[in-house]
Amino acid sequence: MKKDIHPTYYKEAKIKCACGHVFTLGATREKIAVEICSNCHPFYTGKQTLIDTAGRAERFKARASKANAGKVVKKKEKKTTRVQNKKPKVIDAKLKAAKPKTPKKK
Repeated sequence: MKKDIHPTYYKEAKIKCACGHVFTLGATREKIAVEICSNCHPFYTGKQTLIDTAGRAERFKARASKANAGKVVKKKEKKTTRVQNKKPKVIDAKLKAAKPKTPKKK
């Protein structure tokens, strides 16, 4: 290994959490401050709080219904009957253009 390129390794670095818990680990810094640790994280403590997602959905639906309350949209009915033996104009024009022209006889 090359000398003077690696950081100093501290075997007993102090890690301090925002909750006040202090523990030691090996690290490249002497003191490390963290916001959350295993003593205060909800997953480890079992004190998880549930977010009310159903309330969010209900609030959204209420706002959407208020926005659409004044609007009335009527849909046009599609014609279901179709004329038999009638080719669409676009395909008919393509077929006529695709037919090879025969030379005229004299």
